[in-house]
Amino acid sequence: MVASVERTVRPATALAWIAFSQFLVLTLWFSASAVAPQVAVDWRLDSSQVAWLTLTVQLGFVAGAVAFAAIGLADSVPARFLFIVAAHVAALANLALLFVGAETVWAAFVLRFVTGVALAGVYPSGLKAISGWFVRGRGMALGVLVGALTVGSAAPHLIRGIGFEWRGVILAASVLAAAGGWILWLKVSDGPHEVPRAAFSMHHIGSVVRNRGVRLSTYGYLGHMWELYAMWTWTAAFLAASAVAAGYGTDWVSTATFAVIAVGGLGAWLAGIAADRFGRTTVAGASLVVSGTCAVATPLVFGAHPIVVVALFLLWGFAVVADSAQFSAMVTETATDVNRGTALVLQTGLGFLLTLVTIRGVPVIAEAAGWQWAFPWLALGPALGVVAMIILRRSPLAARLASGAG
Repeated sequence: MVASVERTVRPATALAWIAFSQFLVLTLWFSASAVAPQVAVDWRLDSSQVAWLTLTVQLGFVAGAVAFAAIGLADSVPARFLFIVAAHVAALANLALLFVGAETVWAAFVLRFVTGVALAGVYPSGLKAISGWFVRGRGMALGVLVGALTVGSAAPHLIRGIGFEWRGVILAASVLAAAGGWILWLKVSDGPHEVPRAAFSMHHIGSVVRNRGVRLSTYGYLGHMWELYAMWTWTAAFLAASAVAAGYGTDWVSTATFAVIAVGGLGAWLAGIAADRFGRTTVAGASLVVSGTCAVATPLVFGAHPIVVVALFLLWGFAVVADSAQFSAMVTETATDVNRGTALVLQTGLGFLLTLVTIRGVPVIAEAAGWQWAFPWLALGPALGVVAMIILRRSPLAARLASGAG
């Protein structure tokens, strides 16, 4: 079957299958967070423990990324094999949440941690698989992949919004993730630009760290990640608090949250097309400016009509992830072939480590000053990311990006 796939798959077809697989597996990320109000009641969680439903996934992802980079797994194991194994481990860990109760709630955090570790094998291997299929148009291709990740991350909110109770959301996400692993394995072969597998060497990590292009790309990515997951995690809470303050109901919040996160899929795709033509640093920098401005503007719409609040958040959701794929593309274009996978894993690992600060910080600020003032400080990340993009744009390294577009 694999041989047949290798003869018939084209880049556009491979992109579609890889993106679809990524979409299915990434439904796991917010599968527990999307139903936090329900599990909080059943498991008797306080607000801090609710935050840890997401934080433990981030911690697991960081731990997995560091471990995979340390042993060179991303560059020594075929991307497709790593993807299917990691997808099934994550799906099983998520499914096991159905057996957690108030007396064993500690197990939920362990399982969410394991899910994060496994997802560290899914996301970077998907990026590496796409890089094996595209050189020209890589920004668009990675944009599609990040778009699939975005919509997949949003999907549990939609499943919840159409009436599933929390166990149904957990079960659905687990089944979809397992299916995603098999789809990529059966439908896609290694791409023609896939680099040969490299034996493990600590030199890979040192080479990545010394690479200025990778460092600047990662600085931009860190600015982006400072904002992204905190915004995704706490959008529903902000929308609900704003609606209550204005005297409106909150039945619409889950569906609106899905739309706010999912619209980022469109942003990632369109930004990828634009970046291939006008330059990655230009498009990433512009996205950072728009998303940071939206973060600063959130206090101005708090308590307004839900249409006004959701409109701002849709713009923010569009821009906040539009640049993500371009930072990954920059790494694939500035890292050497033998350590491309390690560079991607290190970049994503550091980014997710940073999210621990902002995901935990937002509710702390909300408790102290109210939800109206929970988000403006997130604009610090985009501001620093813009500086990194300006420096990279002016560097000779920009000639390596987007076929010379910068």
